[in-house]
Amino acid sequence: ISSNNSISVAQPFQFPGKKSLASDIANTNAEALLAQSEATYLQLGAQLSSLFFNALASQKQLQVLRESVVRLEMIKNVAKARYSNNAAAYVEYLNAQVAQSAAQADQFNAERQLDVAIKSINTLVGRHAREKLVLRADVRRALNNVPTLVELEDYAETSHPSLKSSSLQLEAARKGVDLAKKAYLPDFQVIGSSYTPRGPFASNNGALYYQFEFDIVIPLYFFMKEKYGVEQAVRKQAAVEASNIANRQQIILGVSSAYTVFEQTKNKMQFLRDSQLPQADAAYKVALTQYSNNGQGFNDLLTAQNQLRLLQTQLTIVESDLLQSYAVLMVSSGREPF
Repeated sequence: ISSNNSISVAQPFQFPGKKSLASDIANTNAEALLAQSEATYLQLGAQLSSLFFNALASQKQLQVLRESVVRLEMIKNVAKARYSNNAAAYVEYLNAQVAQSAAQADQFNAERQLDVAIKSINTLVGRHAREKLVLRADVRRALNNVPTLVELEDYAETSHPSLKSSSLQLEAARKGVDLAKKAYLPDFQVIGSSYTPRGPFASNNGALYYQFEFDIVIPLYFFMKEKYGVEQAVRKQAAVEASNIANRQQIILGVSSAYTVFEQTKNKMQFLRDSQLPQADAAYKVALTQYSNNGQGFNDLLTAQNQLRLLQTQLTIVESDLLQSYAVLMVSSGREPF
């Protein structure tokens, strides 16, 4: 009967370059995830901008309705004065009063919509829903600070977070191929042990022995596992390359589409602001003066007032669309909206 008391310590070592390459791959993947988080941040900024500009449009529409109520009050007073002087029919005063009441009802609805929009924004940014929020935006900034399409496309190709992420993923995939090829190389292992033979038939009973062992771990199975690992890494690299090309094309297409929408919205806004709205305002003033002087054209006056209100409302909506399209254009190219 005999027994041995032994202690062994083993330390494996990978072939030089394997561990550092695996570390580089992990760092590259971490940088790719960081770039993805930056892209998500930009998308959230675009969503917040959309909510903000919708609320801003509601605020401007509310101001338009208030101005419309004031104009209708003026028309109502003129109709009442003319009726008092027997220069107009009482129905004209009633029609003006009905139109003003309808504008006031629209004003109340706009106030409620604005309140809901502000609460939504406060909730999204983590503030109390009832906290006051000041809505301001400069349309001129969206008109004057827009780079050219070529500049935006160049910036997107070099700095867009999504393209950064896909490029880093491609780099990690290429390094993965190199790491898979290194699997053919052997690994090493160092083992240090000590033991003491004990027993009546053991030689040198109770003596302490030390042993040092150096192993070379060579892949078996005719390198089939390593071969399939390299094939898998190569195919993954090809898939990442295709995804990177598709992602780049989608980003450039998105920038081009967003730029087209922005230009169309800008032209529409400028046409409304510089052409249609001044004409509608002039038509309203002429109709109001004509009705005040000779009592003619009451229906034309209401029509002119309604048309002026409609164009003012359209302008607020188009201005909001312009700011939103500007934000989308900046995010599409990889920039912060504002």
